[in-house]
Amino acid sequence: MNISNKLSMARVFMIPLFMILMEIEPNIMAAIVFSVASFTDFLDGYLARKRNEVTTLGKFLDPLADKLLTMAAFLYLVQAHVLPAWAIVIILGRETAVTGLRVLAAKDGLVMAASIWGKIKTSTQMVSLIMLLLAWGISLPIWFSIVAMVIFYASLVAAVFSGYDYFKGTMHLFK
Repeated sequence: MNISNKLSMARVFMIPLFMILMEIEPNIMAAIVFSVASFTDFLDGYLARKRNEVTTLGKFLDPLADKLLTMAAFLYLVQAHVLPAWAIVIILGRETAVTGLRVLAAKDGLVMAASIWGKIKTSTQMVSLIMLLLAWGISLPIWFSIVAMVIFYASLVAAVFSGYDYFKGTMHLFK
């Protein structure tokens, strides 16, 4: 297993640690674990491309790890009434639909690479989640929470656009 896939696996294993910290008490440690896990997403992609070590396992594991990590944080923030459930339902719907499209495409031997909208979605989700976890776990000025929410809603828009982009690019699979 190459270093990129090991980083993706490490991200998966950090999710239970993040969840345990959130259950004990949301604090800076939970935000740090989430931040480190989020950074491994950037790092594994960078290393896989730089070393030319893009693998089928990595194409499966990387987005799965991202989804599991962000969904864990989203659900905690919905439970705490920090984020609206309707917005997370849209994000979950998009993730489910795109995963379904990837399965359909794979049956035809096609690999759906992440679009620019997908990369923007993931980046803005992770940045907003880090900021929201910090704002929720420790006392920060209100402007910090407002900026975090603006970035979160930008990630929601990016999720909708990336979902549309994936469907537009795979319409031929439905004919």
